[in-house]
Amino acid sequence: MILNRKNIISNIFSASSFLLLAVYVFISSCTSNKPEEIEAIGDREELPALVYKDLESVITDSGRVKYRLLTPDMLRYAKKEAPYMDFPNGLNVIMYLPDGTVEAQIKCSKALYLEKEQLWELNNDVEAVNQKDEVLNTEQLFWDVKEGKIYSEKFVKMTKATEIITGTGFDSDESMKNWEVRDVSGIIALEE
Repeated sequence: MILNRKNIISNIFSASSFLLLAVYVFISSCTSNKPEEIEAIGDREELPALVYKDLESVITDSGRVKYRLLTPDMLRYAKKEAPYMDFPNGLNVIMYLPDGTVEAQIKCSKALYLEKEQLWELNNDVEAVNQKDEVLNTEQLFWDVKEGKIYSEKFVKMTKATEIITGTGFDSDESMKNWEVRDVSGIIALEE
């Protein structure tokens, strides 16, 4: 290939035009941040203080395992006025008797733990199972740790060995041994 002055100048002009266009696009896309954007990034209250992935936590009392918590993600917002823990991708809580056997288990798709109130809010596909294999299904369940109560104001379905009970509202102790479905809307007897 024979290069002449005209081809060289044409190639340089094309390359420099492309370079100038790239620089112009880069510079025009750079804008300074607005003060409120900078403040939002710097607002530590809005950021989790701790982030855990694939967390398995054991809570003990006097050396014995009382609860086991399993979750794919936990975000702790400790700097908020009302600190809380967020479990955006589900939670599984296993409760143990003093002898180490499982007393009850609760699973859900989302959960919050309000630290000051010691209140769990379990949401979406909540399923609780007690030692008698009675199963409670609902979309929202609260667990008041201070009071030792589990309750719901939403539609619930309690499945026992002999019947299924549906209603709106539910009250129980933590072990789910003493429970009551409020505003019963139906009872279906199951054949054994």
